[in-house]
Amino acid sequence: MSILLDEGQQAIATECRRVLEARSDKGRLLGLLEQVGACDAVFRDTAVEQGWMALAIAEEHGGLGLGLIELGLVAQATGGVIAGAPFLTMGYGAARVLAEAGSAEVQAAWLPRLASGEATATVAFAEGNAPLPLRPTTVFAAGRLTGVKEGVVAGLAADIAVVWAMNEGEPALVLVELADGNRAGATRNPVDGFDNSRLYADLAFAEAPATLLARGEAARALALDVLARMAVVTAHEQTGGAETLLTIARDYAVTRKAFGQPIGAFQSVKHRIAELYGLVEIARANCIHAAALADAADGTSNGTANFLIASADARISATEAYDTAARDCVQIHGGIGVTWEQGLHLHMRRARSLAIEQGNLLFWEDLLVDHLTGEVA
Repeated sequence: MSILLDEGQQAIATECRRVLEARSDKGRLLGLLEQVGACDAVFRDTAVEQGWMALAIAEEHGGLGLGLIELGLVAQATGGVIAGAPFLTMGYGAARVLAEAGSAEVQAAWLPRLASGEATATVAFAEGNAPLPLRPTTVFAAGRLTGVKEGVVAGLAADIAVVWAMNEGEPALVLVELADGNRAGATRNPVDGFDNSRLYADLAFAEAPATLLARGEAARALALDVLARMAVVTAHEQTGGAETLLTIARDYAVTRKAFGQPIGAFQSVKHRIAELYGLVEIARANCIHAAALADAADGTSNGTANFLIASADARISATEAYDTAARDCVQIHGGIGVTWEQGLHLHMRRARSLAIEQGNLLFWEDLLVDHLTGEVA
């Protein structure tokens, strides 16, 4: 399968970078680190204005009807400027569940609002260290949801959440409204962390009204597919951040001088930058390949397995690229790299945040090994 982008996709990538670079502000992002519950309003307004919220939602629901490749390109651009809002990934995941398992009434009520940016959504699958537990402790019964989902991305601002829960002894996907923050048994408790613009919250449900979307094996298959798709979007975001750090490190290495020559002339520096280039290009190729497989999915078990393998590849390689780039870029800058004003710690924080969202490396490495060895059959 080709991993080359066509002219339209290249135009999307170029335009996204142009718009975001013109509207990004390091000072604004630094301020967000010290605020719990605040997001980058400029980025959110830009995402709505540019139609990014509607990108992968079907046209009949007010979306643009594009695919994961195009959404990934937008995510890559947002990762490059460390955009201070997590709505693209989580909104895409929730919209995907609603499109695949929601009733006509549920779709009509929420998909157009998600596409227009009038409403935002999140996905609450994980419990503890398990991004998709076999038997979640959250319970859905008689139309009510009870339990706690900790550290939910965008939980502080979402209007609705798609929750992974147990229903009559089987796992299920359910939809719950969070519109006013403490709605009929649904409470959000802010999580003060090192990357507050991700809007983390513990969502607590005490017999909150909810709607069943899917249950049993159908729910598990859909949840894993959505988790993999969100991981691919996150991998694009990680790749964008790593690419920006590569450029920053390169530019500094050719201008900063020591002992009468640019520090980029020293092997310890130029070899690191060369390694970063390789990691970024491998991650980029894996991201495009995974997104292309998702958009071309044929619904067969073989096609599903191939996509899960590709999504794991993208997730693992992008995490390694961003983590390595964040660390090495700071070291190449020396003492100035750890200052608040320089802002490289923004990438370091985001690299660590994205590394654990949608499952950590252990989860994706295990999934990859299981599929390659055939143990999941």
